[in-house]
Amino acid sequence: MELISDQWVDPYFDTEKWEYFDLSCKSRDVTNDQVLKDAVNAGKQIGSIFKEPTITPTAVQQKEMGLSQPLSSPNGAMRKGWSGITISRDTIHIEGVELGFKNPVLFERHAVGGEYGAGWKEVGAGQLLTTFVPEDGSPPVVVDTRTLDNECNVAVVYHNPYDNVPDLAHIFFKRCLEHKVSPYVVTKKTVFKWQEFFWIKMKEVFDRHYKNKFKQLGLLPADGELPHLISDAATMQIIRWLDGNFGMAAHNYDGDMLTDEVAQVHRSPGFITSNLIGKTEDGRLIKEFEASHGTVADLWNMHLEGKETSLNPLGMTEALIGAITHSAELEYDANRGDIEVQRRHAKILNWCTTLRQAIHNTFRYGQGTRDMSGPEGFTTEDFVAKVAWRLDRYLSMQEDEEPPVLSEPSREYLRQYNVDRDAVQAMFQKYDKDKSGTIDFDEFARMLVKLGVAPISKDVKENYKIDEMIDSSSSEGEQKA
Repeated sequence: MELISDQWVDPYFDTEKWEYFDLSCKSRDVTNDQVLKDAVNAGKQIGSIFKEPTITPTAVQQKEMGLSQPLSSPNGAMRKGWSGITISRDTIHIEGVELGFKNPVLFERHAVGGEYGAGWKEVGAGQLLTTFVPEDGSPPVVVDTRTLDNECNVAVVYHNPYDNVPDLAHIFFKRCLEHKVSPYVVTKKTVFKWQEFFWIKMKEVFDRHYKNKFKQLGLLPADGELPHLISDAATMQIIRWLDGNFGMAAHNYDGDMLTDEVAQVHRSPGFITSNLIGKTEDGRLIKEFEASHGTVADLWNMHLEGKETSLNPLGMTEALIGAITHSAELEYDANRGDIEVQRRHAKILNWCTTLRQAIHNTFRYGQGTRDMSGPEGFTTEDFVAKVAWRLDRYLSMQEDEEPPVLSEPSREYLRQYNVDRDAVQAMFQKYDKDKSGTIDFDEFARMLVKLGVAPISKDVKENYKIDEMIDSSSSEGEQKA
């Protein structure tokens, strides 16, 4: 990431006010995870976050790294701290480069709940009772009771918070409309009966706010209803619907698995975006952007050993572009009357567009990393340098470019342009009645009539020719004169 910052960002922007938090395992361990808490609090205030890949260390990694304690998932802390609604993951496309899906595939993964926050215990034989105690003081409710016959059992408890599903639904359906793709809600509600509530809430929002809009665009099946897919079927359709142009919304775990499948069909996780969307207490959206491909540990280890690497940074770059764009939008929305903010907003958006163009063109010209261009592809450093050169050239061309003059090019030099200029001059003088060197409207109309190309008025009777009207009026005028 330092290469990208040094060569693509710092030459064009002052980043001194950016806030940085070291979320490496060592830093989290030394600070007793205070650095993660600080990052979450800062993200809530700023509203736009770019996150590099992080890891949740296993017991083996904890020992290898010399960590004093187990560390929880930083992503889980962020999703909880920012009241996570959804994780949007979309396919990235480069015009002229064939990947997996021909057209966009959108995905909304519920950002909270499910197995990720589960509590569990290894227990023996006996009775397992799950009880809910309402916070209003009303009597407890038994959620489940069962007899465990095995001597070795793992009891697991988790829940799915559904208050923010309507927010997820609005985000999902708006994005599907924007990209003109067909929406699908994915659950396993036929077996997991409790997932019915997710489907009900999604459909309520769809029917009330979006159904007619999707109908008008022809994005629904013949019955005009919101399609539902069983998660098993979704895994099959993802590898069949290679034309793309669809979106899916699912629970947390299903969304995690299905987006991994989308990534593999679309060549690699490097061609998928990942955007966590949360919300503050006052309703302001928080957006965190990261690459979906994780830490790419094998390439990092090669780098530490001094070996040559070829990392495709497209996913990280899209995350960086997303975070910078959202930050610019937040500032613009808060200062719409500020001319300086408007100029900065325009500059930032132009830089983002130009950077994306520079990267895409570098791939298109066969100068990509080795995952795209084969063994002869660029190393990590060479690819970043090539994009930096192209970005600088594109931006310089924009600064020096004169506004285009919108006029028809001269036809004099065309081979088939054999015009008798003397004859044209004679015709001009014939219709330039007052010898002024110009032709006014009446003279122009008379010329069109004589040439037989004058538009016919709808008010004229069918058998009464326009040229007869003009000739008649002309002779009357001459008689009067």
